[in-house]
Amino acid sequence: MITDLHPAFTEAKAVLFDFDGIVLDTEWPIYMTWKALFEREGQELPPEIYVKCIGSDFDTWSPETYLEELTGKQFDWETENAARQVDILKNLEGSPAMPGAVPLIECLAEHPDILTAVVSSSSHHWVDGWLEKLDLSKNFNTTVCRGDAPRIKPAPDLYLEAARQLGVAPSDCLVIEDSMNGMISAHQAGMQVVVVPNRLTSVLDFSEADWQTKSLAELVPVD
Repeated sequence: MITDLHPAFTEAKAVLFDFDGIVLDTEWPIYMTWKALFEREGQELPPEIYVKCIGSDFDTWSPETYLEELTGKQFDWETENAARQVDILKNLEGSPAMPGAVPLIECLAEHPDILTAVVSSSSHHWVDGWLEKLDLSKNFNTTVCRGDAPRIKPAPDLYLEAARQLGVAPSDCLVIEDSMNGMISAHQAGMQVVVVPNRLTSVLDFSEADWQTKSLAELVPVD
């Protein structure tokens, strides 16, 4: 077992990382494109409202539906979302991993008795592509994404699928999350959770998390 890291890792046989907002700060650029679209239409999109969909999809809460309700208009979402995607990728170009992510991931990779995975409600194209760009793919035993299980977060399916692929019991998994949907998913899967809120999800109450920390860097041992 890990003995040189944060106490949260003491009994873990597998550490499961969320991706968006944990490994890479994708959540903020995505939110800013939505915020700009709402402002173009004379509307506001406070973080407190938008965070409902973070970690899940628009079946949980939809900014598209919300904007149409506010404006009484219908939008060509294929066109709008394509334009947003261009802005998102432009703003993410050259972005480093989240503070502490690389040293923590590399530190865990040095412990052969600990398995690691990325578990995300996003697509493999998105997650695997960024892990390659960040040169982090080699440090994970597997990635589990949308389509690998019947339901995405906040359902427990993705985390249960990760435990199955790794061959460990859910109770032996520690999850690192930044969203309410992610925390709910992991807890429903019977896993403990370290929550590291990002600059959007920091507005939420994560008192039900097993641990909270401000940054992944706080989970890395200091020499």
